[in-house]
Amino acid sequence: MVSVAFLNPLSDKAEQIVRDIGDLSKIYDKNSDLIHAVDTSKSQSMSDNQNIPENYVELAIKRMEWYIKKKNDKNYNYKDYAFLFNREITRFDVVAFFILAQAIGIKFNSNSRESKLFVDLQGNIIEERLEELSISERRDVCQKILDELILQDNVKWTFLEEILSSKKISLHELILDKGEIILDKEDFLERFSDKISHRNPERMYELLIGDPVKELIMIKMIMQKTEDYVKKVNEMSQKVEPHPYLLEVGEKISKILSENIKYYTTSHGGMKGFKLNSEAFPPCIKLTLNGVESGNRNDAIVLLLTSFLSYARLYPSIFRDNVSVKISDVDPELKITQNEILPLIYDAAQRCNPPLFDDDPQEKLNITAKLGFGVHELPEIKNEGESKWYTPMSCDKIKIHLPALCKPDKTCKKIGNPLSYYKSKSWQLNKQGDNKEKSSKDKDKNNVDKSKSDQDNVNKVINPSPDKSVKNTKEADTLNGSDFN
Repeated sequence: MVSVAFLNPLSDKAEQIVRDIGDLSKIYDKNSDLIHAVDTSKSQSMSDNQNIPENYVELAIKRMEWYIKKKNDKNYNYKDYAFLFNREITRFDVVAFFILAQAIGIKFNSNSRESKLFVDLQGNIIEERLEELSISERRDVCQKILDELILQDNVKWTFLEEILSSKKISLHELILDKGEIILDKEDFLERFSDKISHRNPERMYELLIGDPVKELIMIKMIMQKTEDYVKKVNEMSQKVEPHPYLLEVGEKISKILSENIKYYTTSHGGMKGFKLNSEAFPPCIKLTLNGVESGNRNDAIVLLLTSFLSYARLYPSIFRDNVSVKISDVDPELKITQNEILPLIYDAAQRCNPPLFDDDPQEKLNITAKLGFGVHELPEIKNEGESKWYTPMSCDKIKIHLPALCKPDKTCKKIGNPLSYYKSKSWQLNKQGDNKEKSSKDKDKNNVDKSKSDQDNVNKVINPSPDKSVKNTKEADTLNGSDFN
């Protein structure tokens, strides 16, 4: 039987485990039971001792490491982390989950990259653990967890309002009747059987709801509860002095995430930062840089231009790489941000009619917030993570919210975001530049070759080749000699 705690570390069962064995003073102690559970995990690679966690903190770090490598490392090997999917590890894993949740809640705020990565990690690990179970086990444990999470019949869609508003799930993924979410098979048949013709109602239930929708709701609800728990810890940490071990784990997580994200994005992706090429800007950005009329100013400067210029300058491959980065990952001292990006944004704001900051000086704070540094006058490292570093809005949204700026050219027809336009156009311009350079070099080389050839011809006329000259000399000598003889 699979424990609900294997999938839901916030269940009553899991909380009981923490109360029984979650002594913070022992989280660094070597744990022989944990090592045995890892050693005996099916398919677990034993080739490297570093893969084997020996205490709760190492297990917690391995959780983070697994998710980062799985997401970014092309050489990721499931066997290095097979123990994470062994149900026998449940009681240790639950403690590791709480160590991570509390360390992250203490060290980072709930909107931080670290918090979001931890929540995503939890959703991902549940999905993979479900894959390891038989169909009957999977169905049974999912139903038990849903029964714990949804303590009522006839659940209104508003029960999932928090998950819906955070976009963890969409309404179109659910079947609703009179505002109620339909999950139970009997309920579905009772409501819809007489309305379904030419099809088997039971088959329709499996197609429309079945196990996938139940599992989706279960996973998203656990993710939401994980996020809520981290937020609660963060709030509590402002009032209660955290345990030093948790502060230490928070530092470890910060270091590991920073090092790994820099490694995978710099070595394998391209998070290097590139000089801006204004020739590659899409029409909407060029228009915004020239200043925008009242009515469109705020959204154009704060939402569109700020995100576009920051990503175009620091990380134009964000959509391709799909990683969670902070500005300081690329610009550690914020020199590029303060000396190059912000002046361009502020200048564009002043070119607006009337100048944006004259009417709305608070928009400077919003610009800082959209770069991920919270609501402050200027970006500072100490405030990073208080808000999200926003990516540029899509072309569809620009058409709706900023139609005056949408003047598409032929490149616009092929893309869906101004940043994608910039990447594509930059590549085209670089290629044209390379071709021009190559053409110029070929032309220079041809000129040199031609010049050399002309010079050789001249030399041949003026100075015959040494061999020929020698031969001619010998011929001359011979002739001369014969003449003299």
